[in-house]
Amino acid sequence: MALLPNRDKDKAAERKAKAAAAEDDALVREVDDAVRGDQYLHIWQNYGKYIIGVVVLALIAFAAVLYFSGSSEGSREADSEVLVTALDNLEAGNLEKADSILEPLATEADGGAQAQAQMLRAGIAEEQGRAKEAAALFQQVAANEDIPESIRDLAELRAVVAAYDTIEPDEAIRRLTPLAQEGEPYYGSAAEVLAMAYLDSGDRKKAGDLFAKIAKDDSVPETIRGRARQMASVLGIDAVGDVDELIGDLRASAAGRPVGPQGQ
Repeated sequence: MALLPNRDKDKAAERKAKAAAAEDDALVREVDDAVRGDQYLHIWQNYGKYIIGVVVLALIAFAAVLYFSGSSEGSREADSEVLVTALDNLEAGNLEKADSILEPLATEADGGAQAQAQMLRAGIAEEQGRAKEAAALFQQVAANEDIPESIRDLAELRAVVAAYDTIEPDEAIRRLTPLAQEGEPYYGSAAEVLAMAYLDSGDRKKAGDLFAKIAKDDSVPETIRGRARQMASVLGIDAVGDVDELIGDLRASAAGRPVGPQGQ
């Protein structure tokens, strides 16, 4: 019986040790979760735009799969042959022949095949100086709800560009603003044209601010950023940012290497 107090003390010490171990384990988990959260935040802040881009591309591919799986095999093959023949003629410079080949597909087909034919015909019309016809064809694609939204957005952007000289700046601004939001698939191109529309409307401040914003956005292609940087400078806004980084990017571009975070 004299050993019982010691045994009780041992059990109490064991319980305290287990409790301390549990507290230590909980603390370690909290620290680990916090570190993991910081890592995720760092990844998202640095690569979030690229992740969004991959997701958008995946959605477009998924939409294409849905379209082709919903069409008959014979119809797909026939449409593909028409498109390939038209593209061969385009590459050979036979624009009129390519246009005549595409016309039945653009007027009688539906879904993605029709949209592709209309986009190609619109491009031919634009190349031949028929801007009004090109804008109308692009607009037909933009209004087609049976195709992915990203394709409709591209068609809307092309429609505005084709009709730019014949529409008021306010209309261009209204139509381009939804496409010129960060995260949209054609943000860089749409924002550049939107900035020009602001400039043509007489709002030099909005134009300069938007050009500067484009110039500093690493997700925008360097060719667009370069033009935006020059335009912002003309409008009296500093869009250079980090001079050392800019020089490094220009050197990398001249050497044919990627610029920005991925090229560093």
